[in-house]
Amino acid sequence: MGRGTGSDGSSRSDEEWERFLRESVAGAADAPKEPSARARDVARRVRTDPRGGSEGWRGYTPARPKRRTGRYLIGLLASLALLVVAFVPGRVVDLFAGEDHDAPAEAGRRPTVDEPFRGSPAADWASGAEGITMPPAGAVGWMNAAQVEQALARSRDFVVTSGLDRGVLRGERPEQAIALINPHQKDVQDLLKTAFRTPTEKNDPLLLFSRFQPSSTRLVGDVVKTKGGLTYREGEHGALQVTADVTFVYPVTRADADGDDEIVRTIVRRELVLSWDDPDKVTTEPGTFSIVSYKYDMTNGGCGAPTGYLTPPFGKGRGADESGQQVDPYDRSAPVARGGTAEDECGRAIRS
Repeated sequence: MGRGTGSDGSSRSDEEWERFLRESVAGAADAPKEPSARARDVARRVRTDPRGGSEGWRGYTPARPKRRTGRYLIGLLASLALLVVAFVPGRVVDLFAGEDHDAPAEAGRRPTVDEPFRGSPAADWASGAEGITMPPAGAVGWMNAAQVEQALARSRDFVVTSGLDRGVLRGERPEQAIALINPHQKDVQDLLKTAFRTPTEKNDPLLLFSRFQPSSTRLVGDVVKTKGGLTYREGEHGALQVTADVTFVYPVTRADADGDDEIVRTIVRRELVLSWDDPDKVTTEPGTFSIVSYKYDMTNGGCGAPTGYLTPPFGKGRGADESGQQVDPYDRSAPVARGGTAEDECGRAIRS
């Protein structure tokens, strides 16, 4: 037998065998190559699949190039970023500005001398007495409609004087408001006698009046924002009982502040119940009312021992002043809860 055997079973010559060996070593162009892994896999399928492996070939789906997928993902992220910039530009600062991201965002909402209510719900409220509404008058108890209308007007005058009069806000004694209180109501008269001289927890002028100490605090601008109004019903002995529920927002700064200093908004919500009594049944004076009850809620107005003044916290003092439960001073859905006593903790306003 020769060195090799042809496909037809014939013997190869020595010359042909030697030529084959030389071409194999030299790497002839038509020399057979080892099949790739994929080719071996296809060949295996053809051998084992009676249908020739055609379904396996058509069922193979090559993966998409990763580079193209990356382009699509980058494009999608860029589109989302543009939408964020368009609809919530302020948040872009929060996302990309790093540790100091709050500074520019907060600066855009901080109050200024020209816009002391910037960033506050009170910016959309009415100014001064315009925010204190009155209902239509009708006859109640011992009063006819005209008398009720007059009593409502005087009740509103008391609320305006006690919470909006510039002299009272600067710490002056509220003589006009006091003149509307029944002089025969002993408990209230005792409060008024001592509250302005030596304020205590029980006898504090802040229970009825808003006052700032001019040596430490001054109002910013000429506007105080208000929201609320008066309601009425028949009280005891046929009296006209008027309830005033009003929120006042006072923008203030330090007394010695320049034009760039910190501005704080002190927010006071007062609820007063006044009784216009029948003089035939209750000892009173014409044109005066008796105070049935008084309550108030306050934020950014100071904590600690009574001083007779609202004492807004500035700078580092705000942290110590805001140690209590979180409150929303603009939420008027709940009743006024505070009676002005020491056990009432100072709330932390979630907005001002």
